[in-house]
Amino acid sequence: MLVAEVTGLAPGQALDVGCGEGGDALWLAGRGWQVTAVDISPTALARAAAAATEPAGRVSWARADLTATPPPAGSFDLVSVQYFPLPRRPDHGPLRGLLSAVAPGGTLLVVGHDLADLPPDLPFDPGDYYQPADIAALLGDDWTVLVNETRPRVVPAPPGTHHTHDTVLRALRAKV
Repeated sequence: MLVAEVTGLAPGQALDVGCGEGGDALWLAGRGWQVTAVDISPTALARAAAAATEPAGRVSWARADLTATPPPAGSFDLVSVQYFPLPRRPDHGPLRGLLSAVAPGGTLLVVGHDLADLPPDLPFDPGDYYQPADIAALLGDDWTVLVNETRPRVVPAPPGTHHTHDTVLRALRAKV
């Protein structure tokens, strides 16, 4: 979904939330973006940095817990949150931190698994985590929702999983 939603955007500063082993960060860097790739896992970050083939200096790999420490406000032209399990909080603090990181005129892209594809016997409650539609409902007047829908996956799900659809939110923050 990243490719479909970001192709055509002018490159700038991007935040890849929950970057894992860096596939999205590297794709963005290869298209001219300056990427801050954040994950809580030092192992994933080490693997990503070791495999990095982006132009020198285009990706900054950072270990951080964005649920505890928000990214800098207004700093990113693109905040990409791909399949990142952001826990719900009564004050929406960590979510508000991510939203505030989007610069005026910037794009928020959130992609998750469609809950209808999940098996009923999960060891966790998916309702404990924000879904793209939940985030869309919390956006203020300074946002324009461009996409808020469920789509068939473009790439087949890994063997043994049941993910055939994704939920996608793309929103544009108003220029100030």
